[in-house]
Amino acid sequence: MAKLQQIDDGSLVLDHRPTTTANFKLWSSCRRKIIDTMRCGGGLSRHRKTVKSSAAEDVKTTVPECRSDRIKESGKFATLMKMPESASEEKMVMLKETVKRLQGGGDVDVLRGMKEVRELTKGDSEARTEFRLLGAIPPLVAMLDSDDICSQIYALYAILNLGIGNDLNKSAIVEAGAVHKMLGLIESQIEDSLSPDLTAAIIANFLGLSALDSNKSIIGSSGAISFLIKTLKSTVKADTNSQVVQDSLRALYNLSILPSNVSVMIEVNGFIQFLLTAIGGDTEISDRILSILTNIVSTPEGRHTMSTAHDAFTILVDVLNWMDSPDCQEKVTYILMVMAYKSNGDHQAMIEAGIVSSLLELTLLGSILAQKRSSRILEILTINKGKQVSENIRGGVGTILSAPLCGSTAKTESVDSSSGFSNAYAVKHLVDQSLHSNMRKIVKRANLQQEFVSIENLKSSVASYSSSKSLPF
Repeated sequence: MAKLQQIDDGSLVLDHRPTTTANFKLWSSCRRKIIDTMRCGGGLSRHRKTVKSSAAEDVKTTVPECRSDRIKESGKFATLMKMPESASEEKMVMLKETVKRLQGGGDVDVLRGMKEVRELTKGDSEARTEFRLLGAIPPLVAMLDSDDICSQIYALYAILNLGIGNDLNKSAIVEAGAVHKMLGLIESQIEDSLSPDLTAAIIANFLGLSALDSNKSIIGSSGAISFLIKTLKSTVKADTNSQVVQDSLRALYNLSILPSNVSVMIEVNGFIQFLLTAIGGDTEISDRILSILTNIVSTPEGRHTMSTAHDAFTILVDVLNWMDSPDCQEKVTYILMVMAYKSNGDHQAMIEAGIVSSLLELTLLGSILAQKRSSRILEILTINKGKQVSENIRGGVGTILSAPLCGSTAKTESVDSSSGFSNAYAVKHLVDQSLHSNMRKIVKRANLQQEFVSIENLKSSVASYSSSKSLPF
C-alpha cells in the first residue's frame, strides 16, 4: 500500500514501496507533527520554516514552544484587561469597609475608620467623593458629640480632608450640622482648659467651610465669628501658634466678603482697633489684616467704625511710609480711597496724619495700582480742601472763589485785588500744611527736641515750594 514519504527538502510524496518498520515509524512521526502543528494554529507551509535536523526533534521542541507562547500571550491579555478593574474594585471594597466601621463598629473600629478616612482623603479627590456617596459624612459629624477628645480631633481632621477642593462635601458637612456641633464642643468645655489641638482643628474647619459662598451666612450667624476673633486676640497676645493666627485671619477674611457678616464683626467690642494695632509687625499678618479691612470699609457701618477708631489714619499712613510691600501699599491706598470718597468728614483727619506727602511719594515710586489710587485720593482731597479754603476766603474778604479740578488751567476771574488770592492758593495751602505735619512727624520719630528745629526754617522751606506747582495726577 502506498504511503507518504518525507524527502530531503521536507516535502511529502507517495511511496509505493512495501511498508517497512522504518517507513511506518517515519509516517507516524510525520502524522503526529502534522496534527500538533494544526493544533498550534499553523499549516505545513508555516511549520516548514522551523524544521530542524530531524522530525523527532521537531516534535519535542516546536510543539511545547508553540503552546507556551499561547499561554503567555493569553496571560498578558488577561492581566491588561483585568488590572484596572480589579484595582478599582479593591479600592471600592476598602472604602466600603471603612464606612462600615464608621457606621456600625465598636469604639476601636470607629477610631480606626476615622484614621483611614483621614489618610485616604489626603491626596485623593476621588476618594473624597466616594466617601460622601457611601455616607461617611453623617457618622463623622456625629462623632463630634463623643466624650473622647482624641475621637473629636480625629473626626475633625477627617472632615477637614473630606472638604478639601470639594464644594459638594463642604455643603454636605454643614448640612449635617458640623458648624453647630463644633461650637457645642467649645461651649461644653471650660475656656481655660480648651485643648489647643482641638481649637486648631475647629478653626481649620471653619476656614475650609467658609470658602463656600453658601456656607458664609450659616457660619456668620452661628456665633463662629466671635469665637474666631476671641481666639485670634488671645493667640496674638500669647504669641504661641502662628498657624492658628493665620487660619483665623483667613477664615475672617472669607466671612467678611459677605456684608451681613461685617455687621457681626464690628459688633465685637474693639475688633477694628485690634486689627489696626496688630498691623506693622509680620508682613504676612499685616497683609491679611488689611485684606479684612478692605471688606469692612465696603459697608457704611464699617466705614463709620473705622473713622471712630483711635489713630486709624495715622496707622494707615505709617504703613505707607514704612512698609515696602506693594500688596500692603495697594490695600492701604484702597482703604483710604474708599474712606476719602465715601466719608467727606475724614478728609481733615487724613491730611493731619500726613497723608499727602506719603501719597506724593507713592505716585512716583509705588506700583502702578498704588500710583493710580494715590492720585485719585489726592484729587479728592485737593478738590475738597480747595473748596474749604475758598469758603474761608470768601467769608473773610468777600471774594467768591471756586476750586478748580486738580491740573486744570482755568483761573478764577473774580479775585479781590487787595488780597491777591487765587485758586492756586488752595493747592499751595494743602501742600504747606502737609509738609509742616510731615516735618514734625519726622522730628518726633528721630527723638529730637522741638527747640532744635527752627520753625522759621520750616516756614522758609515751605515758602520755597513754588505755588505754581500742581499735584501730579
